[in-house]
Amino acid sequence: MKHTAANIDHNNAVISIRGLEKSFGDYDVLRGIDLDLYQGENLVVLGRSGTGKSVLIKLISGLLRPDKGSIKVLGNDVLMLSTKELQELRIRIGFSFQNSALYDSMTVRKNLEFPLVRNRKGITRGEIDNAVETVLDAVGLSQTINQMPSELSGGQRKRIGIARTLILNPEIMLYDEPTAGLDPITCIEINDLINEVQQRYHTSSIIITHDLTCAKSTGDRIAMLLDGQFQRVGKFDEVFATDDERVKPFFDYNFIQ
Repeated sequence: MKHTAANIDHNNAVISIRGLEKSFGDYDVLRGIDLDLYQGENLVVLGRSGTGKSVLIKLISGLLRPDKGSIKVLGNDVLMLSTKELQELRIRIGFSFQNSALYDSMTVRKNLEFPLVRNRKGITRGEIDNAVETVLDAVGLSQTINQMPSELSGGQRKRIGIARTLILNPEIMLYDEPTAGLDPITCIEINDLINEVQQRYHTSSIIITHDLTCAKSTGDRIAMLLDGQFQRVGKFDEVFATDDERVKPFFDYNFIQ
């Protein structure tokens, strides 16, 4: 699926970050960043390995606490939420982990049922079956329903991981290196799926990657993280229309036509 302009509401920021700082010992990972994710937008956070991209996701979800700054998600001040409130907020956020995070001892069906049974008290067997079939159809893997994760390819596991996040109908999707370790053809399929999820489920997404093909294929807007700050933010071509020696080698290495 070719990435097309989404229906983005620029008056509605579903994530709003201001002055965010995070250090580990003497290493300053994030140095006062500001960022908004708008309703319906695919926002790519681009940068080299070790620049703090995944740390940002952990801060947004409350898995880490910043040293300074504020984080608002769906109108909630993340730093002020109780443990219970934070758990309730996380249900509204879908996480697509780099390693897919499937349970090896469970079939695909059981992997998909798990978040429903855990978070939707009183849900019926029929509702569970319908939800599982719907998300498997959405990711194009209905035939894998009774397979084990070990029987799936890396791309299939990635798709099932995305299906498991979609089953709770999240308002926000957070993708952590969605194309890491995949072959070029499978990368294209995952990029197309990210765009399809945006259109079909009307999600707002942050896509963490160092893959320029992924960034160009999925991003309505690109935020390039350099030296702990967002140095360039805009459309793909705008971000790379520069002679900045920190940016050019990154582009040349990925080599996009």
